[in-house]
Order: sequence, then C-alpha cells, then structure tokens
Amino acid sequence: MTAQATAQKAAQIVNGVNVTALFDTIAAIKAEPSLAQFNFRAKNRWQTGEKNCTTIGAFSGANQEHRKDTEPFTAWNGEPAVLLGEDKAPNPVEWLLHALIGCMTTTLAYHAASRQIVIESIESSIDGDLDLRGFLGLSDKVRNGYNKIRVTMRVKSAASPTALKELAKLSPVFDVVSKSVPVDVTVATV
Repeated sequence: MTAQATAQKAAQIVNGVNVTALFDTIAAIKAEPSLAQFNFRAKNRWQTGEKNCTTIGAFSGANQEHRKDTEPFTAWNGEPAVLLGEDKAPNPVEWLLHALIGCMTTTLAYHAASRQIVIESIESSIDGDLDLRGFLGLSDKVRNGYNKIRVTMRVKSAASPTALKELAKLSPVFDVVSKSVPVDVTVATV
C-alpha cells in the first residue's frame, strides 16, 4: 500500500468532510491561536444604474495569504424590473439570503461531521421580508433591511431537529445577520 493510500485510509470522512484534517486544524489552532485569524476581502465597481460587480480574490488566514495566483471570483449585482433594474443578476439582499443559507448548510455539515452525526441530505428554503419605506426614507419606524428572515432546513439524519438546528446556528453568517456587527464606512471623493 502506498503512503498516499495509507494516508487516505487513515482519514476519517463524515458527510464529505475530512474529520481527521478538521481535528488536526483544531489542534493546530489550540497550539497557535494566531492561525485562527482570517481576513476576507472584496472589491466592488459600479457600472451603471443598478449594475455593479464584486471581485473576490485573495484572503489571509492561518498566517498566510491564499488564492494569490488564481483568477478572482466575480459576482454581479442587479435589481428586478419592479425595482428599476434589468433583472440580470440577484440583488444584494438576495445574495445575503444565499450567503446565509449556504453558510448554515456548510456549518451544519461540518459540525455534524465533527460529532459523528451522519447527514444524508440537506434541502433548505429561505425567504425574508423587506419594507421599502425604510430604504426609501419614507418612514423612520421601518428598518432599511430585512425585518424577518425565515429558514427551513429539511435534513435527513438520525439526529434530533433541535440538535441540528443548534449546529446550523453556529454559522458565521448567521452570527453576522442575527447580531449587530460594527461596520466602519469611509467615503473619499476622487
């Protein structure tokens, strides 16, 4: 048996997650906490009207830079026609729903794997209510963003729904959305 085959055989995989590598990562972070610090970055350029594009490239973490030599990811923002757009891309609040449900799904799969909870499938739906009067400045009693988001996850697993829900709520994006996060904004004119 080759060394690679031995290493692969030794790796424990649960829910498609290399639990052996996950626990090795946890041990490394316990030994050197600076490895846990990550900085994700994005740049955005407005095109016209509702159209703008976000570029996501390198990020730092585990005391080094990552994705330095790869093409960046791009994500276009748009608006539907009813919101004066051409409906050629999701709008930012739709991207937020995507980020939230995607992160909750990944978080559930990873944390379940670390606890030896087998997940056979996860299918989810997410929706949110937004009152434009806040965004348009028509009412100071209405918030600018979502006032309620609903997530429904259908998980095929022997674990209890309560336990799975608690694991999904460990999601970093869930934390950002459900709690206030300081956002520093700087605007410079050129």
